[in-house]
Amino acid sequence: MSLAAVVLALVTLQRLGELVLARRNTRRLLARGAYEASPGHYPLIVALHAAWLLGLWLLGRDRPVQLAWLAVFLALQAGRLWVLASLGGRWTTRIIVLPGAAPVRTGPYRWLRHPNYLVVAGEILTLPLALGLPVYGLAFSALNALVLAVRIRAEAAALARAQVTSP
Repeated sequence: MSLAAVVLALVTLQRLGELVLARRNTRRLLARGAYEASPGHYPLIVALHAAWLLGLWLLGRDRPVQLAWLAVFLALQAGRLWVLASLGGRWTTRIIVLPGAAPVRTGPYRWLRHPNYLVVAGEILTLPLALGLPVYGLAFSALNALVLAVRIRAEAAALARAQVTSP
């Protein structure tokens, strides 16, 4: 098995594990009175991420790995873990609003409104670069930017409607 295939297998397992965690957190939040906002664009997000990963498997599994870009991707994983730890049980892949709950302002959320989206954008670019697929990385980065424009607007509107305020 090539190093590229090992990396892709680990990323695939990570993403599947995150889906399990997101579902668990979503169920728990809904049980506490939360609701999902703007679910219409969610299938587009899933399709984008699935296509990105599937395409990497098809095009990159046997390619040589650029170790410098892999190091950048691994550094982004530290950012991902920081986001997950900061949000705890409130992390999910959907827009879930818990009325009356203040926004998280710890970890990277002290400085950035959307650190998770920044990490994901970096991953979508750097993993293809690590596999020597720069055009692929740029194409999916552009698609991700379009999806994030919709997502961030929907999230901001949902939070404004919920009148969530900072402590």
